[in-house]
Amino acid sequence: MMSEGIRATLVATGGPDNVLLLRKGAGAEINSAISREQANILTSLPGIATNGAGQRLISMEPVVLNNLPKRSNGKPSNVTVRGTSALGLELRPQVQLVAGRMFRPGTSEIIAGRSAASGFQGASLGETLRFAQRDWKVVGVFDSGKTGFDSELWGDAEQMMAAFRRNAYSTVVFKLADRDAFESIKTAAAQDVRLQLEAKPEVQFYAEQSEALATFIRILGLSLSVIFSIGAVVGAMITMFAAVAQRVGEIGTLRAVGFRRSAVLVAFLLESLLLSLVGGVVGLAAASLMQSVDISTTNFQTFSELAFQFKLTPIIAVQTLAFALLMGFVGGFIPAWRAARMKIVDCLREA
Repeated sequence: MMSEGIRATLVATGGPDNVLLLRKGAGAEINSAISREQANILTSLPGIATNGAGQRLISMEPVVLNNLPKRSNGKPSNVTVRGTSALGLELRPQVQLVAGRMFRPGTSEIIAGRSAASGFQGASLGETLRFAQRDWKVVGVFDSGKTGFDSELWGDAEQMMAAFRRNAYSTVVFKLADRDAFESIKTAAAQDVRLQLEAKPEVQFYAEQSEALATFIRILGLSLSVIFSIGAVVGAMITMFAAVAQRVGEIGTLRAVGFRRSAVLVAFLLESLLLSLVGGVVGLAAASLMQSVDISTTNFQTFSELAFQFKLTPIIAVQTLAFALLMGFVGGFIPAWRAARMKIVDCLREA
């Protein structure tokens, strides 16, 4: 659920029609650099969509990391600061202002994602942040529908570049007028000696950003599950041994009236599987409550804070119940085998 929550958060960050360009070999936005000359060339590429006012939907954006103290404990953590514009907001329709207003171009005003506003000191509406030797006034809070943008701070691109003393953008994002034109744009960006940039669908880019962290958490979670499952198997075995010991007389009676050893074996195995299934359902119900909790961690790809929620999917639910049944089978097989191998005379004598 944790790894799926991270993956879903970052994949949902990208727009299906958006293309993101960054320097070849750059694994993240903070490692990329696109000069102003290259950005100007990109604005003339064919296939870029326009809005109702006839403006090409393309946004040149510097992206930097900034260290801010967290509200919870005062310890510093990295937050992504993105320079953008009104067109950048238009490229991301999932981003909606929920409080305050949009920052004014050419000013030291910023807007904060919902998670960043609640997670970092000075990032709430009306507060002031100090970084890049400037004071930045938070004039708005936006919600991006539980995507990665919720953990970011946005301000005017030109002001961000001036404040951080940068002369190059990190990425260029634009919307395709026709999705089928992506391959031609990708080829043009890669082969043009003036560009030498890599173009990716924005959805694909953010999916790749989640891979390292999601894989690590998946492996860690599986390792912990295996370790704890050993205790669960031992518990199931003890429970079933106790059940066999209390029903020795019943076992002898069943065998005396004609029930085969296999029938006794199956009966106790089914009881163990039923108990494990009930335990799996209860555990799954308790875990599903975690979906309402917001947590944050550091993304290995960007080294910035990422807020997300646990996500329960049908596949995860099926895997959980299958794992619970497996533990019930392993823990119940030996007691069931012992019950099936007991002699009728010994059972009746002990009863």
